[in-house]
Amino acid sequence: MSTVGSDDQTASGRTASSRAADGRAEPAPATWCPSGEARAPESLVLGVRSATDGQVVYLADPVPASEVLGSVPEGIEPTRVLRFASHCVSACVNRRGDDCALVERVLTLPAATADARAVPRCHLRSRCQWWQQTGVSACHRCPAVTTATFREDELATLVADPSTTPEQLAAWIRESA
Repeated sequence: MSTVGSDDQTASGRTASSRAADGRAEPAPATWCPSGEARAPESLVLGVRSATDGQVVYLADPVPASEVLGSVPEGIEPTRVLRFASHCVSACVNRRGDDCALVERVLTLPAATADARAVPRCHLRSRCQWWQQTGVSACHRCPAVTTATFREDELATLVADPSTTPEQLAAWIRESA
């Protein structure tokens, strides 16, 4: 909430939320997307996609993407093997006001973790848009989210499509069961 009205934009595209005592705009804390852009300047590698089941295995400490991208072999899309986080931006196709429509679609999917109490270790949580918007429910599904979608994976393609509604996803899951 603004203490003084402001339309100042931060570097991440978010509107400043308050003013310091001296009247300067204080930027709103940036939230992070756990399915972010690999090449964004602030991008971090959160984990590596397992070749066994496709789930994300989170790193003990996130690594700046700029330190890793050069190591990905040519011809391999980095998002096929790594999971990135970057700032949420107002121009994102999944943005709806202050909310992320992607996490709403992700929540339609069954939880990736078998134990409802188990929450994957995550360095992003305190700044994560999905956590702030939906809480622990997103954490249970996060390891199964892929940033890259592949034509042969119809469900992942539907989840990634901003025009797909949660109701359409639920219907697809019911029909495919």
